[in-house]
Amino acid sequence: MKYLRLGIMTLCFAMISGCGVWDYFFLPLPEDTAQELYENATDAMREKDYATAATYFQRIKDNFPFSPYTLEAELSLGDAYYLDEDYPMAADAYKEFEMLHPGHALIPYVLYQIGMSSLKSFRSIDRPTTMLQEAVEYLTRLIDMHEDTEYAAKAVAAIARCRALLAEHELYIGDVFWNSGRYGAAWRRYSYILDEFKDVPEIYRHAEEKSLAAYYRYREEQSRETRERVEGSWKNWFHWL
Repeated sequence: MKYLRLGIMTLCFAMISGCGVWDYFFLPLPEDTAQELYENATDAMREKDYATAATYFQRIKDNFPFSPYTLEAELSLGDAYYLDEDYPMAADAYKEFEMLHPGHALIPYVLYQIGMSSLKSFRSIDRPTTMLQEAVEYLTRLIDMHEDTEYAAKAVAAIARCRALLAEHELYIGDVFWNSGRYGAAWRRYSYILDEFKDVPEIYRHAEEKSLAAYYRYREEQSRETRERVEGSWKNWFHWL
């Protein structure tokens, strides 16, 4: 009975003190504050655990849209994805930042990072070049709108890299046509390189040589087809006689 009375008294005391025992065992733990999440994110960035950092930055965006840490988290989210080499996600995060804060002082940096994320998303010259075209678009905007910034100067070199890859892609397609004996299609593709990529001299020279060869083979092919049609019509005429 002594122990029973002691247990009842303890329970009553816990209830009087605000049900602390109940709260401790059954209520969910309080969520981290925006500041705590931001500190965890920056610690993860320092440790190069970029995936974890991105998770923290995303939680700040989702749960604390009006926090003073949110704007920094929005930009840092793109940086975390970029450093983690998740370039499509990085591009999306930077684009969202530009959409939400078009007048921010770091927009030149954001445009440059979008361009670089798009460039680095491109994997091989035998794949579609949509990301390269997007990279050129954003980098050109950067140069046009913020030409006096350090990022505009970097953008010039990045555009040159994009243009070289675009030219290599076109050359690859031309060579595919050439190797399959489709000389007319190859000639048109090489001619396109000559029209559009004078700024990529190495590819231009190669396309110039292949364009002439493809044109001559294409004309020979056309002449042979013409002769065959004419000869066929004569044979049909004699057969009718």
